[in-house]
Parts: sequence; structure tokens; C-alpha cells
Amino acid sequence: MVLNRIWIGMFLVSGVVALCKLIFWQDTFIFDDMVKSLFDSSVVGFEVAIGLTGMLCLWIGILRIGEHGGAVKSMTKAVSPLFSRLFPGVPKDHPAVGSMMMNFSANMLGLDNAATPMGLKAMAELQTLNPEKNKATDAQIMFLVLNTSGLTLIPVSVFGLLTTNSFEDPTVIFLPILISTYIASLIGLIVVSIKQKINLFNPVVLAYLGTATLFVCGLLVYVIYNPSHAEVIARVGGPLIIFTIIITFIMMAIKKRVNVYDSFVDGAKEGFQVAISIIPYLIVILAAIAVLRGSGTLDAILDGIRATAEFIGIAATHWVDAMPVGLMKPLSGGGARGALQDIITQHDHHGPYQELYESGKKIPMSFVTKIGSTMQGSTETTFFVLAVYFGSVGITKTRYAVTAGLLADLGGIIAAIIVSYIFFG
Repeated sequence: MVLNRIWIGMFLVSGVVALCKLIFWQDTFIFDDMVKSLFDSSVVGFEVAIGLTGMLCLWIGILRIGEHGGAVKSMTKAVSPLFSRLFPGVPKDHPAVGSMMMNFSANMLGLDNAATPMGLKAMAELQTLNPEKNKATDAQIMFLVLNTSGLTLIPVSVFGLLTTNSFEDPTVIFLPILISTYIASLIGLIVVSIKQKINLFNPVVLAYLGTATLFVCGLLVYVIYNPSHAEVIARVGGPLIIFTIIITFIMMAIKKRVNVYDSFVDGAKEGFQVAISIIPYLIVILAAIAVLRGSGTLDAILDGIRATAEFIGIAATHWVDAMPVGLMKPLSGGGARGALQDIITQHDHHGPYQELYESGKKIPMSFVTKIGSTMQGSTETTFFVLAVYFGSVGITKTRYAVTAGLLADLGGIIAAIIVSYIFFG
């Protein structure tokens, strides 16, 4: 409902701005520019979605090998001591525990289609412990916020979009995304833990969070003091981790006597269906962004953010051009994906490497696109997740879930900006 109103508003505001330009500034080309941008956006949306097919088939195929090989179950076992402390109101032997662990593990591996049914099942099982059926429990809020903060080890959709747009090295943003999404998850966890009075200084909790935080902080400190190594670390570290995960999935599958080839094919078939399903969502948001940009409204909004940042003393403002992704991310994953594609079109395809791109060759990634890509992978779609998960069990009183989720989103976006400047600025 919120996204519907925003989408309609984007068209109406663009129309009013364009009409003002026509009447008061005699800009007779304004509506022609808007309509051309609208038509072009539909073509771009279709081409990008089709281009994503190969990457999604590849990655979902690989992830299916990991799923059949027991990677999800292994991750569940590894993190269960931590989550038993974060959900004190849920008995250790309750069915919700297994469903939650499977959901988190699937999300971390990028298995969105597998994660959602598990998440809905977990929410239904948590509802059996709920004395007030229309009011969210502490456990349900913690579960939802950790979902919306979007901790993901393999950002498949981001890699797919960057690969489709002919960039030389899509995996260069892997480590920045990993750090940003961890920070978003940590902020969400801290906010909810404070509200629920959960002891984050418990030795077990501290061991898990402390180890992860030390790794992230250590990596950031090293890059800050050795900026010349940042690109090399991002270029080598990301692909190395990804390839290690792939080999691990394959070896675990072999050990369990899984037919690796058939598992990959099953996943690839699903990847094709996912790519096709993306088309309408990508086109609908690209159309709205196209009329916003064609009317000059989007540029005016970004100029306002830039002027405000400069007024309060922020000198570096390249991140402002990537903010459409940050603004759309809490509302819609497809919307944020469309915003990122618009940024790529404006800053990479029509930039100094336009001829290289049009000739079908690989191109370098602009700094703005790196920031936008890191934002895209840093968090999940808060309002969508809350609507689907709470709606599935009839919860109408969400308490502080929206606030905690949006704070995690804000933390993830800010982290994405800062980390991008540390690695690439």
C-alpha cells in the first residue's frame, strides 16, 4: 500500500513539475523528454532482466548444490548457540527454532526463495507461543528485524545486475557489502536487545559478535592505514571467499553422495523463473524514476540533499547520486534494483566509457555505482518483510518492529557510504 502511494506520487509530482516548467519557463521539450525517458526505461528494464537470467541460473544452481549438500544445516548448527540466547522466550526444543535457523542460514547463502517459506513457517510457529494473537511478541520482533537487516554472504542479485551491465569486476564490492550488511544487522540486534533487555555481554553472545566485529574492524583499520591496498584486497578477497564457498559446497555435496550436476540444473531452472518474475517489478520502478528524472524532479531532490550535506560541512558528496537506492531499499527490493540500474545507466553507460560499452566490451565501474551497489546489498526491504511475515499470522500491532528495522536500514546505508569511501574513495 505504501509503495503504491509512492509510485503514484512519483508520477503526479513529475507531472506537476513538468507543467510548471512548461507554463513558467516555456520549456516546450519537457513532456517530450519525459515520454522518451519513459519508453527508454521499459526497454532497459526488459534487457536488464533478461541479462540477469544467466547469472541467476548460475548462482541459484550453485546455491542449490550447497543446500542439498548440507551447507544450510551446517550453518544452522554453527549459529544455534548464539540464537538460543537471542530468543530466550522460545524453548530450545520448540519447532520454531529449527525453522528460524534454516531461514537465517538460507538468507545468508542468498537462497531467497527457500528462505521465505521457512520464514513464514517460523513466524507461524512463533505465533503458537503468542498469548495476544494480534500483537507481536519479543521473539517475533527479533526474528523480523534480523531478517530486514539482511545479513547475506553472497549478494547474488547485485552480482547479477553488475555482470549484466558489462562491468570488469563485479565482485570488487563483495567485501564492502559484507561489512555494511554486518553493521546493519549488528545495529538492528543492539536496538532490539536494548528494548528486550537481552544481555549482549553473555560470554557466548560476546564470543560470536566479538569475533565478527574484530574481523570487520580489523579489516577496516588495515584499509584505512593502507589505502593503496584497498582495491587489491577487494579484488582478491571477495573472489577468493566466493570461490572457496563454491568448492566447499561441491565437496560437501560429494561427501553426501549428492548428484551435483542434477542439483545445479534444478537450481538453474529456478533461476530462470526468478529472472522472468523480476521483469514487471524492474520496469515499473524504472518508469517512475524515468519520469522523475525527465521532469528534473529527481535532480532537484538530489541537489537539495547535496546542498544540505555541504551546509553541515560534508565536503565529499558523491554518495548523494547513489541515494535513490538508499531511499527505495526499505520499501522495495525491486525498486532499489531499478534505482541502481538507473544510476548505472546515467553514470556508466553514458559516461566516458559509453563507446566501449556500446561495442560490447567490459567497462570499469564508477565510484557512484560502487556506492549504490554496496547500498543495494547492505539491507533488506523492511516494509515488505514486515507486511508479509506479520500479515501471514494476522499481527496488526507491530510495536517497535518498524522503528528497529528502519534504524538498521539507516545504519546499513551510512555504513555502505563510509565503507565505499574507505575502499574506493
